[in-house]
Amino acid sequence: MDTEAVRTFVRAAELGQLRHAADELGVTQQAVSKRIAALERVLDVRLFTRTARGVELTLDGQAFLPHARNLVTGVDRAVTAIRPGSRALRIDVLGLRSAQAVVLHDYWRSHPETDLDVVTLRVDDPHVAVAAVRAGDVDASFRSVTDPATLPHEVRMIHAFGSPLELLVGPRHPLASARTLTPAQLRRHRIWVPGIAPRSEWADFYDQLATAFDLRIDAAGPNFGNEVLLDILADSADVATLVGSRDRYLWPANHDLRRIPVVSPTLVYPLSLLFPRTDPHPRLQAVIDHFASLAPLPEAVWLPSWAAAPRRSDAGAEQT
Repeated sequence: MDTEAVRTFVRAAELGQLRHAADELGVTQQAVSKRIAALERVLDVRLFTRTARGVELTLDGQAFLPHARNLVTGVDRAVTAIRPGSRALRIDVLGLRSAQAVVLHDYWRSHPETDLDVVTLRVDDPHVAVAAVRAGDVDASFRSVTDPATLPHEVRMIHAFGSPLELLVGPRHPLASARTLTPAQLRRHRIWVPGIAPRSEWADFYDQLATAFDLRIDAAGPNFGNEVLLDILADSADVATLVGSRDRYLWPANHDLRRIPVVSPTLVYPLSLLFPRTDPHPRLQAVIDHFASLAPLPEAVWLPSWAAAPRRSDAGAEQT
């Protein structure tokens, strides 16, 4: 069924004049007559009768009109859902409990009028996220390409914000009573980070972190998700993990887990944002501006070699 013919029928029915419908749709009156005639042939009914004052709906036309309106509305919504600039701002995050999702949620709470679509591509290789940005599948992605030379010219990468790391331990762990910890105090302790995928940005991050501070970072074993990890930490006297200070984790009260900031230097996971270099989504800049409102990083920080140098204003530096 020709949806433009249906749209033409709806406007003619609402206006009662083929000429008025033609003027509103930007076509000739003859084109309106042809569209309605074609629709009547498809439906095998008469939709209008002509009168001295214009057109009136037949009984079949009256029955068809509410469904035709729904059809036109559905088509318009479908087009809006995929049209850049009019559809929701679609941003990829690593997980819905990640720091990226938390920051986006904070932004949305301050700007509830923003039509925001937060998605997770569930890919480990950041170059797959780059391809999704190039193809227009997402408007932006919180991913870092650790070798900027491999980033295509059509995609821009900027520094978004830094996520300070905390040690997460159960009550029986020997470091559980500490209020803060230095990287040197983490040595010899098993830091379990399941799910470190080859070629991922976080694999590079943890490799450099382990080398820089002689840490025992263990990625062995399957990743059964955060809930299982938290259960293991609650019962363990020797296993810890690292989490971002803005990452959202929930656990039963009897787990008594402790989040302990790592300082001197603060270990920072740098978060970047990928988006098209030309014609980005018009509502993306407001989100980027929001990064500047985040709390600045401490003076003494550690970052991997591929990240931008730390600054007191922790937002908006382009990485090229």
